[in-house]
Amino acid sequence: MGVEGKDRAKVLEGGAASLSNQLGQAVLRLRKGYGLSLADLSQQSGVAKSIISQIERNETNPTLTTIWRLAHALDASIESMLQGAEEGPFIEHLRRGTTPIFVSDDGLCRLAVIGWLKTVDWLQWYDFQADPGGVLESTAHLRGSVECLSAVEGELEVEVGGSSTKVCAGETLRYRCDMPHRIKNRSEKPAHATMVCILKAAMMD
Repeated sequence: MGVEGKDRAKVLEGGAASLSNQLGQAVLRLRKGYGLSLADLSQQSGVAKSIISQIERNETNPTLTTIWRLAHALDASIESMLQGAEEGPFIEHLRRGTTPIFVSDDGLCRLAVIGWLKTVDWLQWYDFQADPGGVLESTAHLRGSVECLSAVEGELEVEVGGSSTKVCAGETLRYRCDMPHRIKNRSEKPAHATMVCILKAAMMD
């Protein structure tokens, strides 16, 4: 037998209050756990300090957008935030077929995106492989950005700003990538490297 009228409204109101209270407790627990002040969380989430404070005290009903922003800033799922439950260890397993792979124009270089998509605005991480003669052409990134290329196998050559430098297995090159640059495999053997691009301008915003 269901509830109707005023009784139904009371049930719904009670459920909403309970959900809001669980959300407030979860935000407070996670914020304290990360050692964040209200100002820190406000800056990272884009939610006003006053709104976060009201949520933690169960004095407001936030929108889904606000909940998403807070969950994103606190590295938590929306489900766990609403349930007020503590999440277990974070383990994300990407299968071989789910890793995005880009191929160079000459078809001889492969760039696998192995970095976390949540950090792509300021940190990009790739697995790079090049067949003999392969060339990867790249346009300029944000001003002040730096790229780190660590050779795992073979030998590569990096050209940037009119200069070129070779890097062999076990060596690392760091260079400005806020101008057109390219990576070549001039050897007769396949080359393998990891690449990390730090978008400096994005981090300073």
